[in-house]
Amino acid sequence: MSIEAAKKWILKAENDLKIAKDEITMENPATDAICFHAQQCAEKYLKAYLIFNGKEVRKTHDIAELISLCSEVNIEFTKLNQVDIVSLTSYAVEVRYAEDFYFPSVEEAKYAIELAEKVKNFVLKSLRKAGFRL
Repeated sequence: MSIEAAKKWILKAENDLKIAKDEITMENPATDAICFHAQQCAEKYLKAYLIFNGKEVRKTHDIAELISLCSEVNIEFTKLNQVDIVSLTSYAVEVRYAEDFYFPSVEEAKYAIELAEKVKNFVLKSLRKAGFRL
């Protein structure tokens, strides 16, 4: 169990969420960047959970894979597959590379933030149940 490492992942996740939430309020929000940071937030929260539970975390942006790994620790994580959270994975790659450039709508960017917040709340609740405190 690595409490300090998990806290660092959570801090990074919170920074990603802050950037996304701040940018969505701008006049012409950079929706691709918002969606990217929403995906990064969800990814980092899931990795924080794994690290807190002493699991090895390989380099991946695949939200479904991370949920699956978290589900091995706590079956409750399968509930995250019931919402459209795994769709966040596409924002880790598609919005970053020229051949796949994609510019989501403002509504889609807001939804990506909402999904990231669902992951955040779920992970924090699960961590608190395990005795984790920020």
